Amino acid sequence: MSEVGGVSGTGIAQRIAGAPISWGVCEVPGWGHQMEPERVLREMREVGLAATEFGPDGFLPLEPARKVETLARHGLAAVGGFVPVVAHDPGHDPLPQVDVALDGFVAAGAGVLVLAAATGLDGYDERPELDADGWKTLCENLDRLAVRAQERGVHACLHPHVGTMVETRDDVYRLLDGARLPLCLDTGHLFVGGTDPAALARELPERIAHTHLKDVDAGLAESARAGQCTYTEAVRAGMYRPLGRGDVDIAGIVRTLEAHGYQGWYVMEQDTVLDAEPEGAGPLLDVAVSVAYLRGLE
Repeated sequence: MSEVGGVSGTGIAQRIAGAPISWGVCEVPGWGHQMEPERVLREMREVGLAATEFGPDGFLPLEPARKVETLARHGLAAVGGFVPVVAHDPGHDPLPQVDVALDGFVAAGAGVLVLAAATGLDGYDERPELDADGWKTLCENLDRLAVRAQERGVHACLHPHVGTMVETRDDVYRLLDGARLPLCLDTGHLFVGGTDPAALARELPERIAHTHLKDVDAGLAESARAGQCTYTEAVRAGMYRPLGRGDVDIAGIVRTLEAHGYQGWYVMEQDTVLDAEPEGAGPLLDVAVSVAYLRGLE
């Protein structure tokens, strides 16, 4: 089992982290209302999260020292973060973008670079198909980026994600065959894309280096998969559910990972779309339910 930026030797409760997308903070233009970092980070600590991913560019200060100070002020450790890169285009070099991101990771002591194979389009509602040459370029670039991250003391993994070049079950296994870097097991995106995340965890636990946990409404996932609604529409309709309240075998996944020696983070991710600033608890309620569920698996 790969250990990527985890907290070796600690129990599940000490390895639960957050992500700003659970509060509706997203890199996609026009996604929805974007909450201010002060409230999001404060609520992360209120619900007992130990650490957070960085969120999209601009959520935290770009200058590394200020990024570190902001997290420290809220008592949160830095996990790392989600960095979408165009890696399939032979005319585009993603390395400079990743190097800039790694500056902030290194300064904050963050250990996990979560790469996604971006299409180059805005949003996640459509994607092109890759030919054999595109797949070769993608796999070579991802491994090259992983080596660069390793040189800087950061571990890279690839996040299968709806609306990227690695979305479907066939995509996931083609990537696993063609590249050496490990996966971020995002239970929601894998499920929506047609991969059973519990089966993948059982089959290839050694390729899982980081974990994003979200539960899923299977009916809405099927609607998105069949093209009856867009991915964004499905998220807005509540496709992602608090842990234990959807159709993904979250307990089985966690038990499989733990049994195989996983010591990485469990990042609470329930992608949501907000229309306005929540007047009450808002997204915090769902995160609290998920944290309580995960702690109950100890």
